[in-house]
Amino acid sequence: MIKPIRPVPLKAIYDVAAPAKLNLFLHITGRRPDGYHLLQSVFMLIDWCDTLHFELRTDGRITRTDLGAKADGMLPAEDLVVRAARALQSACGTPLGVHIGLEKRIPSQAGMGGGSSDAASCLLGLQRLWGVRLPVEQLQTIALGLGADVPFFLSGGNAWVEGVGEKITPLALPAARFVVVKPAAGLRTEAIFRAPELKRNTETATIQSFAANATGSVFGFGHNDLQPVAQTLCPQLGQSLDWLSRQHLQGRMTGSGSAVFAHLLHDRELAVAPGDWQIRKCSNLETHPLAGW
Repeated sequence: MIKPIRPVPLKAIYDVAAPAKLNLFLHITGRRPDGYHLLQSVFMLIDWCDTLHFELRTDGRITRTDLGAKADGMLPAEDLVVRAARALQSACGTPLGVHIGLEKRIPSQAGMGGGSSDAASCLLGLQRLWGVRLPVEQLQTIALGLGADVPFFLSGGNAWVEGVGEKITPLALPAARFVVVKPAAGLRTEAIFRAPELKRNTETATIQSFAANATGSVFGFGHNDLQPVAQTLCPQLGQSLDWLSRQHLQGRMTGSGSAVFAHLLHDRELAVAPGDWQIRKCSNLETHPLAGW
């Protein structure tokens, strides 16, 4: 039974952060009988964030408005945020609703987990707004049903991630700066995972091998198995990597792309890139801004 954590819900919560992530590497180690791919990765939070605002509704309805600058145009009516709100509402059996304002800054089809992060922040924010608290295991089950990356954003910090995204081990990472490049073209994850040429048998790694990376930096460990296929599907991805290489930076795709990133050893000016690309210097985060919610 879900019990309220306070007798009266809040009227509103504003400025709830939803940070993006970068995959420091992404190895595909196999495939389950049901077709889902098994992966290993390190997910790292960065300070490129969407922002959510929640206003209580007493009529049980769940509505959403797109606010401010949009990363990639209008959002669909039933995006992950709305689905997350409906799933939590059903699980809690609450008669309350919410109006959600979403300031979308993280680009979509980028491999940065923007939609998943929004959904996780929605779950955390609405628990507080409605004054309810689900058991952690139940909340994680809801999260995994929304998407493979959503459980990570509920975990509170950076992590070693395995399985289909549900096996999460907290991981401390050194503070660092990165340049993230998102070309105008996007990529659909399904197209990459369906490709017959996708490498699906990378040798299993360990957290210990990651920590003892022979290159001297954990940010240079491994590779992204999805990147070769992604480059054939999206020429702009290769152009972005070439642009980083001309800055004497070692680029790598995050997630299923099309965003790429590089570790910045020191802050410096970068060359001008095409005007329809999004380029941002970011810092990694030690913990999720909502850790403890």
